[in-house]
Amino acid sequence: MHGRFKDSGGYGESVTVLAFVIGIVLLVVGLAVSIALHEIGHLVPAKKFGVHVGQYMVGFGPTLFSRTVGETQYGIKAFPLGGYISMSGMYPPSPAEREAQAAGTAAPAARASGRFFAAMVQDARLANEETLIAGRDRVFYLLPVWKRVVIMLGGPLMNLLLAIVLFAILFSGIGVQTASTTVASITQCVLPADTTQTACEPGDPATPAAEAGFAPGDTIRSIDGTAVSTFDETSAIIQANPGRALDVVITRDGADQTLTLTPVLAERPVYDENDNPVTDAAGTPVTQDVGFAGIGPASVLTPQPIWAGPQAAVENVGAVFGIIAQLPVKVYQTAESLFTGADRDPNGPLSVVGVGVIAGDVAASESPILNRVAGFLGLLASLNIALFAFNLIPLLPLDGGHVVVALWGGLKNVWAKLRHRPPPPPVDATRLVPLTFIVVILLVVMGGILIVADLINPVSIFGP
Repeated sequence: MHGRFKDSGGYGESVTVLAFVIGIVLLVVGLAVSIALHEIGHLVPAKKFGVHVGQYMVGFGPTLFSRTVGETQYGIKAFPLGGYISMSGMYPPSPAEREAQAAGTAAPAARASGRFFAAMVQDARLANEETLIAGRDRVFYLLPVWKRVVIMLGGPLMNLLLAIVLFAILFSGIGVQTASTTVASITQCVLPADTTQTACEPGDPATPAAEAGFAPGDTIRSIDGTAVSTFDETSAIIQANPGRALDVVITRDGADQTLTLTPVLAERPVYDENDNPVTDAAGTPVTQDVGFAGIGPASVLTPQPIWAGPQAAVENVGAVFGIIAQLPVKVYQTAESLFTGADRDPNGPLSVVGVGVIAGDVAASESPILNRVAGFLGLLASLNIALFAFNLIPLLPLDGGHVVVALWGGLKNVWAKLRHRPPPPPVDATRLVPLTFIVVILLVVMGGILIVADLINPVSIFGP
């Protein structure tokens, strides 16, 4: 797998493997916390509105721990890949149940026979009726539309709020990597922009920075009498003055001194605001002739304004919705890469396995510990953005599907009032169980493809 376990020594490799495993464990814990908060987002308004909640569970599979507090059983299950709360009366009673209630008799509790989907609908109704243990006045389906929407949106909104907090810590508390005015490296020779040459050869012209005597660790204070505080300011002056001698004041070993730098005119690639190479319509890198010195800046963590975190969260929401809108196509391309061996889209969808791989890569990298913490926080924040956006898909069994059902019931009530007709019966979402089943199958298939791809052809933040 890309970017991992490059240390050839036994001890060093063991430490790297341990760090990789720790990264995965931390991601699993972070995912479990995110899911727990998501379910709390459903639980709190449900209890506030008087709905009976029988269970609050984080994870699926065998129960590892549970405790009943009041009327609710709280527990943790073996696989933290989801969670749920069990509310009374998520769906209205079946027609047979309503008839039995009107007649004052017990409804028949028989499993439907015959067609597969008919049996599924009946099973869903029976399971729903088993939750009606706290009385008909404490059921979800009888709540006003706005309360049902609040309950169902509470989960995704908790993930969004957690992402905003994590991004705020990342951007404003830790900071983002920015190029400083401290020199990290000096390029020794001037090479063409389109060359594949990676080392200087005899006869290659020396860079202006090398000729001027710059050294790693120097801090640039001013250029040509203009004070500079960022590398962008430094670079702009250098690029605008090819062939002109510039007095550069630097600090070296605590003392200021002046060097004379004469940038050369060189063809350099054009980069966008995200430091990605700009290409033309044919995919050819765009270049421009600018002043060039050969100075490589050191990166530092620079805290950003407090609004940077929420802004990043909103931008990530838009990006994730864009991926979701193309999810079938993206998953198909991912499956295709398994057979062609092509590189995967680094901005494409990942399974929880792929996210775990990246978390392990971050933990096992050679970056400073603060950079690794920043990388992990960014990963966990992005994961919560994905949970927020994915749960808003307007299909059952996702939260967005329940919101659509509630809104549809509200529209039916409004339409009945406008026509001066009796209120219609509550929307029976159990009729959508066949569609829900198909959605679940599609999600399982797409998830399976992504898991296989993440195991065989993983995406790595460190490249090959």
